[in-house]
Amino acid sequence: MEWFVDERHGSDASHVLADAKLAEGRVRVLKHGDTFALFDEYGDIRSQDNGESGMYHDGTRFLSRFLLEFQGMRPFLLSSTVRDDNDQLVVALTNPDLCRDGRICVPLGSLHLSWRKLLWRGVLHQELQIENHATKPVEFAIAMHFAADFADIYEVRGMRRQRRGQDLDPELTPAGVTLRYRGLDEVARHSMLRFTPAPDELTAARATFHLSMPPRHSASFHVAARCETCRQRNSTGGPLLSFEQARAELRTDLESQAAQYARIESDSGQFNALLRRTTADLHMLTTVLPTGPYPYAGVPWFNTPFGRDGIITALDCLWLNPSLARGVLAYLAKTQATDIIPEQDAEPGKILHETRNGEMAAMGEMPFARYYGSVDATPLYVVLAGAYYERTGDRQFIEVLWPNIEAAIGWMARFGDPDRDGFLEYRGNGRNRLAHQGWKDSDDAIFHEDGEPARGPIALCEVQAYAYGAWLAAAGIASALGHQELTVKFRGHAKALRERFEEAFWCEGLSLYALALDGKKRPCRVRTSNAGQCLLTGMVRMDRAETVTETLLRPESFSGWGIRTLAMGEPRYNPMGYHTGTVWPHDNALIASGMASYGLGPAVLRIFTGFFDAAMACDLNRVPELFCGFKREPGEGPIPYPVACAPQAWSAAALFLLLQSCLGLIVNGPDRKVVFKRPSLPPFLQQVTISNLTVGDAAADVMIVRHEEDISVHVVRERGEIEVVVLP
Repeated sequence: MEWFVDERHGSDASHVLADAKLAEGRVRVLKHGDTFALFDEYGDIRSQDNGESGMYHDGTRFLSRFLLEFQGMRPFLLSSTVRDDNDQLVVALTNPDLCRDGRICVPLGSLHLSWRKLLWRGVLHQELQIENHATKPVEFAIAMHFAADFADIYEVRGMRRQRRGQDLDPELTPAGVTLRYRGLDEVARHSMLRFTPAPDELTAARATFHLSMPPRHSASFHVAARCETCRQRNSTGGPLLSFEQARAELRTDLESQAAQYARIESDSGQFNALLRRTTADLHMLTTVLPTGPYPYAGVPWFNTPFGRDGIITALDCLWLNPSLARGVLAYLAKTQATDIIPEQDAEPGKILHETRNGEMAAMGEMPFARYYGSVDATPLYVVLAGAYYERTGDRQFIEVLWPNIEAAIGWMARFGDPDRDGFLEYRGNGRNRLAHQGWKDSDDAIFHEDGEPARGPIALCEVQAYAYGAWLAAAGIASALGHQELTVKFRGHAKALRERFEEAFWCEGLSLYALALDGKKRPCRVRTSNAGQCLLTGMVRMDRAETVTETLLRPESFSGWGIRTLAMGEPRYNPMGYHTGTVWPHDNALIASGMASYGLGPAVLRIFTGFFDAAMACDLNRVPELFCGFKREPGEGPIPYPVACAPQAWSAAALFLLLQSCLGLIVNGPDRKVVFKRPSLPPFLQQVTISNLTVGDAAADVMIVRHEEDISVHVVRERGEIEVVVLP
């Protein structure tokens, strides 16, 4: 994730500015494409109470207020949920007691208000159905209050602007309002609201309906709020769909996305519920770009393509949906840097960190319109390319990507290793750009054993593991494409890196690898989760892999819910610190995957169990970006991190990587083979069935069953040429 420096507070405040109101109530999220919306439990948008609430499109808030009133009061909340497949927010409301002349004339519960909301193609569709369950007629008024501040998402996050664009006069018709703004970038942004039926009263801030409803009668209202972005003053987005039309198209889209994934079912109802939510979150976060599907990083702050996040999410899902990896590889190839642009941290061959489309990005008020400030996205890109080829055998696509892979390898050798010591490193950059460029990119994340910040250039331990994996992946691709000299060269780079790494990073006193080497090549002797990710690509010696695993599962590092980013007892340890003591699901999944590759199955099961138990305690079973690192206490759930994104793509996808790690599942595309290597199942699962696990044009349905002393794998059905192998 990216962090910015707020000049009001200095570099230590380079994060989302947190207000206590952000932790109040439960946030409900909808997303489709480049549009997302955050509501409270009532289905309202009340940015004055929760500063992040709103409907956003392309990095701008198009609705900052939309709330429902009943007779001038807030309705009484009965229930609120986002459906399992994330297609709708469903809120059940009723009337509060209505009094006249000191007496209750309409008791609580006389009217049922069903408030449904969905997002489809830049339009928020809202359907309100009211039914009178009283035995007599009820007269009342419904009001909908609305506003649009057209704030850039970085303004919402806390950045101040020297000046803004122009708020234009609203346009009113009998059935609608268009709220208008023209930015400094000369882009017109409109929030167009249309009401069906037309309100009895309509202003630029409120629509009012007066109703007299007989017993057992009902009434229905549809409100469509469309985001329009254009450079011309007059534009139209075409005719608006009805609520039912939008819902039907959304359902078709969800079914199309689901068909691209292998289907997983188990004997556990709780695990199946987690699978449904996780799959739905990934579907919701995935946006179809011209280059293919891309998982946006998370809502609310990261609803945009991120290089590192997209790559890791695609790696997590590769075994059950390789099309996601193909889309990520294609997009990042298209946006790969070709020039040296210091203000963007761009260098030839470097892979994108993130991109933004809002007004502030367009005006250069921050550097993230297209930003390359990550040291690890480039080697991870090559790792994903190699893994994609191994999974699919898609030689034609890999041939297309080969120039991009060569460019990425070229960046690693030249710009990523400026002192030619064999390690990938970064130098902290200037104001309003990232000081740290690994996945732990907050200002206080990288430091020495005395707590002093590490000075660059900095070589992070896990980044060297990514680089090792990249050299091997590039060698494998080069071999498949017939470039034998490059194959030998790249394997030589990997071997040399492995030897140098063990010598420079191992800290015997910690029983771990150092967090990093600073600019003077001094190791940061700090116990962190980064060392666990060094297992991911097989770079670590077997004996040290076992030692690292043992160390990370000690109480100082393992909270009971997962491995902390920083161990208890370290000088900057804080269980509520973003990267200094919290637990990150994606981090734990990558560590577990590495442990599985070394045959350390019991450790994988322990991490998976902690993850599952934490997910069961989360609202809607939605695994957040991170949670606090406090010790697990009996009968209590994990303590939420106050401004964590939820849903978050790589947190959701962590479930699939953890399951793959337990099963030892490898899909070999070129050989059309599915391998289960030392499979296991955690104690909360007795049986798992994987259906439509594809290899090329073939597929298999497989059932895995845990017995008292072993695991059995049964092929339920095969279609086409495919081989399923179990290695005990």
